[in-house]
Amino acid sequence: MMRVVLAQPRGFCAGVERAIEIVERALAKFGPPIYVRHEIVHNRHVVEDLRTRGAVFVDELDEIPPGSMTVFSAHGVAKRVEELAAERRLPVFDATCPLVAKVHAEGRRYAAQGREIVLVGHAGHAEVEGTIGQIPGKVHLVQTVADVATLEVGSPERLAYITQTTLSVDDTRGIISALQGRFPSIVGPDVRDICYATQNRQQAVHDLAKLVDLILVVGSKNSSNSNRLREIGEELGKPSYLIDDAAALEPDWFDGIGSVGLTAGASAPEMLVQGVLDGLRRFRQVDVSTLAGAAEDVKFKFPAELS
Repeated sequence: MMRVVLAQPRGFCAGVERAIEIVERALAKFGPPIYVRHEIVHNRHVVEDLRTRGAVFVDELDEIPPGSMTVFSAHGVAKRVEELAAERRLPVFDATCPLVAKVHAEGRRYAAQGREIVLVGHAGHAEVEGTIGQIPGKVHLVQTVADVATLEVGSPERLAYITQTTLSVDDTRGIISALQGRFPSIVGPDVRDICYATQNRQQAVHDLAKLVDLILVVGSKNSSNSNRLREIGEELGKPSYLIDDAAALEPDWFDGIGSVGLTAGASAPEMLVQGVLDGLRRFRQVDVSTLAGAAEDVKFKFPAELS
């Protein structure tokens, strides 16, 4: 018998639910095709499901026929993307997570105060690219404490920082501390920009690690928040694996393992978690329990035309 402890909370957050439902409501109201710039959320199964229902995922707006119904992904887009959509007469539903949009607004407010902006985040991530493109003026990207040591700014007395919403809380605190040590005048929101769902899921992994021998994280390889969950498990001394679904399970992972913690990133649907449970049952009998954890009741508004 293997004990399996389910994290709570796990899986979809309010921003992901809203983004997916915007595409679903647009398909229902206007019919396919609905064009989506980039993956609506970073989960292969979600994207493939929407594709079968008539969503067309594109990398750039010039792949979309003029006048076609368009959705921006949950990660947000640069101001120039918004302008290009208007030039191509694309009716747009913006599925940017409201918590990402809040970071954009903070960055613009700091820039309006004449400050250079330091963005703590991962280079190349869709959210980071969108945030940089939403802020006028200079934005410096730092990914590690080491980056802070080599950061060159024009005006050390006029600095502000903001953060990507899906970072490791612990790592980000370290980077912020390094920024404050090197630039004592810097202002910013501490780790408040890291979204509530990311923080709750990271705390749940901390709690799981005290109870289990191994941790499984259901999520896609390009999901930032899912990768952070796996990394936290490893940092806490537990073998931790990021898996797309049950097909990725390896029997030898569970040799000598008496208990498994199971969680899912904020863009992974619950059906994948249940599928992993079924996959574990192929190896051994399992006894399933659920961790006590934070209750989430956040709801975000939909665009008026889809309400």
